Amino acid sequence: MAVSDECKIKFLELKKRNYRFIVFKIENQDVVVDKLGSPGETYDDFTASLPDNECRYAVYDFDFITDENCQKSKIFFIAWSPDTSKVRSKMVYASSKDRFKRELDGIQVELQATDASEMSLDIVKARAL
Repeated sequence: MAVSDECKIKFLELKKRNYRFIVFKIENQDVVVDKLGSPGETYDDFTASLPDNECRYAVYDFDFITDENCQKSKIFFIAWSPDTSKVRSKMVYASSKDRFKRELDGIQVELQATDASEMSLDIVKARAL
């Protein structure tokens, strides 16, 4: 499984706050950028960008305020593998995930989700703190 240079470049740009999220997909044995979310997009925009019946990897730059009233941000890696996606696709994404994730330096939290409820905003907030 190869990771395109574009994936690494866009991830570095996300770390510089140029994007709110990036959705990646596997295409012909390569991980490529599928969608980019602008800094003004919301978590709802992000979840709406994930397909209902296909697997994806995604990174999301989550801003939050701590109990001490400090503004913080954490980069989430989300492995999206909906129950309705093809078994072969789930296997390919699952077997490639760790290798792909290692290419992205700066991931702070990982989530695995098979439906939207497993990556609700409440869950993300709880994992961020």
